[in-house]
Amino acid sequence: MRAITFAEYGGPEVLQLKEVPVPEPGPGQVRVAVRRAGINPIDWKIRSGAMAGGAALEGPRIPGLEIAGVVDAVGDGAEFSVGDEVFGWSATGGYAEFALGGAIVRKPADLSWDDAAALPVAGETALRVLRLLDVKAGELLVVHGASGAVGRFATQIAVALGATVIGTAGQHNLDEVKALGAIPVRYGDGWLERVREVADRPVDAVFDASGHGVLPESIELRGSKDRIVTIADGAAFQLGLPFSSGGQDGQTQEVLNEILGYVHNGLRIAQGKTFPLEEAAAAQEESRNGHPGGKLTIAVS
Repeated sequence: MRAITFAEYGGPEVLQLKEVPVPEPGPGQVRVAVRRAGINPIDWKIRSGAMAGGAALEGPRIPGLEIAGVVDAVGDGAEFSVGDEVFGWSATGGYAEFALGGAIVRKPADLSWDDAAALPVAGETALRVLRLLDVKAGELLVVHGASGAVGRFATQIAVALGATVIGTAGQHNLDEVKALGAIPVRYGDGWLERVREVADRPVDAVFDASGHGVLPESIELRGSKDRIVTIADGAAFQLGLPFSSGGQDGQTQEVLNEILGYVHNGLRIAQGKTFPLEEAAAAQEESRNGHPGGKLTIAVS
């Protein structure tokens, strides 16, 4: 099968389109013919070696956490059948024509391949951090980066939970943030004063999905370090704030079905560019540049 692999850490040039063996499902596993693979910042961070802690890469690796596709082979005891349309996390890397499913669920017929590939990582991250913040109905939440992939989901889910959300974003995204149900505020210098101008009560929690150096003023806004979580700013470690980076614990069918519940209730998904498999390096660079304008995906087939 065709797959994107990298055998060393480095820039986008280390990504190579190769012919590699098709993975075979073991007991309880399924193989998915991938239609779409999601692009996430973690993909290029892993490729660069930033997540390796100085350790060497052990053998070639296929990037990509998110897949949407059709089951084409099943192992003994698998709960899916050949022909099922599914989405979720890949156990073997999503930038490939075939992948073994990790935690996957059936894809609703009315959910597009692109939208399905957009849900696992951003949806799980949004749910995880909102739980860490213990956001409740009637509370006031600030979401930094409310127009980004995770910020969009967090904003909409918090609003659905009954919270009031103030969402910071760039000037050209403020109307979109308002359409998500939040009070839009332009980010950048002076954001703290602008938030205070629109807040009708003390802010109960802050979700930083942007990583744009907002943590010190977020502490000032809250008056404490309590109930502030970032997923994007390493300054959290020096400031004594939680940095939530996720992991396999959240990669479950239960989380995917919870996300689907919000989709059925109107969760809005923004789509960006779709790249062919051979342009995976360009897709990662688009993600690294930080303004993709929606979910980036790879069309595998």
